[in-house]
Amino acid sequence: MKMLNYMLNKRGTVVFSFMAVLAMSTQPAIAQQNLGLEAAISVALKNNYDIKLVNNDIQIAKNNVNPGNAGMLPRLDGSFSDGGSRQNITRTQSNGNQQTLDGVRNTSMNYGAALGWTIFDGLQMFTNYERLKELQKLGEVNAKATILTTVSNVINAYYTVLKEQQLVTARDSALDISQMRLRIANNKLTIGRGSKLDVLAAKVDYNTDTSAYLQEINLLKTAKTALNQVMARDLNIDFKVDERINIDATLDYTTLAGQMTQLNPDLQNAFINKKIAELNLKQVKGQRYPVVAVNSGYEFQKSASPTGFNTQTRSNGFTYGLTASLNIFNGFLQRQNERNAKIGINSSELSFEKTKQDINAQLISTYQNYRTNLDLLKIEKSNVDIARQNLDITLEKYRLGSISPLELREAQKNSIDAITRYLDAQYQAKLTEISLKEISGTLNIQ
Repeated sequence: MKMLNYMLNKRGTVVFSFMAVLAMSTQPAIAQQNLGLEAAISVALKNNYDIKLVNNDIQIAKNNVNPGNAGMLPRLDGSFSDGGSRQNITRTQSNGNQQTLDGVRNTSMNYGAALGWTIFDGLQMFTNYERLKELQKLGEVNAKATILTTVSNVINAYYTVLKEQQLVTARDSALDISQMRLRIANNKLTIGRGSKLDVLAAKVDYNTDTSAYLQEINLLKTAKTALNQVMARDLNIDFKVDERINIDATLDYTTLAGQMTQLNPDLQNAFINKKIAELNLKQVKGQRYPVVAVNSGYEFQKSASPTGFNTQTRSNGFTYGLTASLNIFNGFLQRQNERNAKIGINSSELSFEKTKQDINAQLISTYQNYRTNLDLLKIEKSNVDIARQNLDITLEKYRLGSISPLELREAQKNSIDAITRYLDAQYQAKLTEISLKEISGTLNIQ
């Protein structure tokens, strides 16, 4: 634990490490790697399990988009069979004579190729092909949503570590002041100008600050574990994040709303599902039309039967034909399926409108919080400056013996509280900025 290094200039002004907290910079930690936000996002996008799974789903959907899967291409099947039998036969002729044959062997063999091609099915094959394309788009939108969520989680976890890292610095500085106060109280007691009561009070406050410091270190370790988990890497890796936080204070609601309409993955998902429902109705209606198919093939057959009229037969040649079928009546299932498909379209439209309203409400409330947090950030920054100056003056007066330890403790408490509120205001402002960019679909690694 680093100790507070303070000194007196010619006028006795106290210089202490709270300036480092306000500047948001600390000394490099030993045996820790520096982790930037861009590097953290890069690792997460490479390792995150959810992204890997959704990428697999995209690849499957992409593979499914082909004319053959939609039923637009012919099918060619080859066949081969070879078999026989060995039988004992007893037969009685019309004149009464009986003949017994043992071990009669019959053989048969055939092979060939058959081609079948549906050339018309009420345009269902074309509708199915469009549906497969929409499913691929749906997979890509879901992948984008997963990536946005992952990036958002990484940024949130990253700035949680940053906040806790800065709070550790602030608690460490407060602990240094408490140790200085305890040392001064002991020195005064030694030379007979202090009291045991002041020493005990300073010791209690020192222990209190030590406890707060240790708790903050524990929170920092927990935050680092959470970030490692989001990045899908070894949970025990220790690191130090870059202590700078840039808040974009220029976000405009109108611009965000326009971007949300075009880029929000949830809205895109609902819109694609609506289109898939419409294609489903089109495909069901296609079942009212006839199905026409052509078929052709080549066949070879050979058989042998010593007891038959012909002891051996052999044939080969091409086959061809045209088949057509029409659903005339299927127990009103066609009408039922069409009604259900129309209900599905209505449900998808309702889902789209509900999603749109929910996201609009989320955007409005988040933007209000964003503007409020920016205002709070300005106030808390001013409070930190005031608290710092107040502690500066109080420390000097305490050194000169013109104020009581309780007044120093109060100034110290006000200062650490102001810094804590300021860091929390920064954190909340950044989180709402991230949420707005995620809702609008414009979140990136900057």
